[in-house]
Amino acid sequence: MARMKIILVFTLAASLAAQNKGVLLENLTWAEAEKVLETEAVVVIPIGAAAKEHGPHLKLNNDWLMAEWLKRRVLAGSEVVMAPTVNYHFYPAFVEYPGSTLLRQETARDLIIDICRSLARYGPRRFYALNTGVSTVRALEPAAEALSKEGILLRFTDILEVAGETERRVRESEGGTHADEIETSLMLYMAPETVDMKKAVKDYHPGKTRGKLSRDPNTEFTYSASGVFGDATRATRAKGEVIAKAMEAGILREIEALRRARLP
Repeated sequence: MARMKIILVFTLAASLAAQNKGVLLENLTWAEAEKVLETEAVVVIPIGAAAKEHGPHLKLNNDWLMAEWLKRRVLAGSEVVMAPTVNYHFYPAFVEYPGSTLLRQETARDLIIDICRSLARYGPRRFYALNTGVSTVRALEPAAEALSKEGILLRFTDILEVAGETERRVRESEGGTHADEIETSLMLYMAPETVDMKKAVKDYHPGKTRGKLSRDPNTEFTYSASGVFGDATRATRAKGEVIAKAMEAGILREIEALRRARLP
């Protein structure tokens, strides 16, 4: 029985891979990689934290789960070469909450530069960071600038804007950007088994928005005892589905625009 289940899993994985337009780099041999890493290829690099706080109701690997969901949708919808997911990056806002990890901004910048440089050696000059973070942009912008001087084009997702119009339309709460109504709704759709809505809270103190969240009520930064910035209690799966589909469509449009873009 166990052997049959293993066979079924591999058969399903092979079937799904055959339906994809894109390819997973990690599943190729070097000889197969040589054939797809050509000059006109678009390489996608997903970025999603595997250890970053998301309140009492979402897992530390929330962003990694989101990146993996979006990665599957991009693979199905676009002829890209999908690099392995980067699960550490620049997340300075969450260091007071146990389990949260971050790289220094310079390290995060250089990590992406080195990945792009490594793969560019074989031909590709167009890279897209499938970015699920906000602070990550502060490391991705200088990475793109440095790579452009080498004739390499790097673009990346602005997670707050890629489906911004849709988010503003469905949002019922007054604001928030982290583990809030929007992000929790997305996870209710993308990975509902990881969400505990019984622990969802509203924790929104917009008066102080300096740099990071803090568990200290006397802080100069944004106070959040829970790690939430917004109102997670208003999240629904239906909202998450609408936003997720808008994000998917927006990311696919950005990838196709990158494919047509002139190199530096």
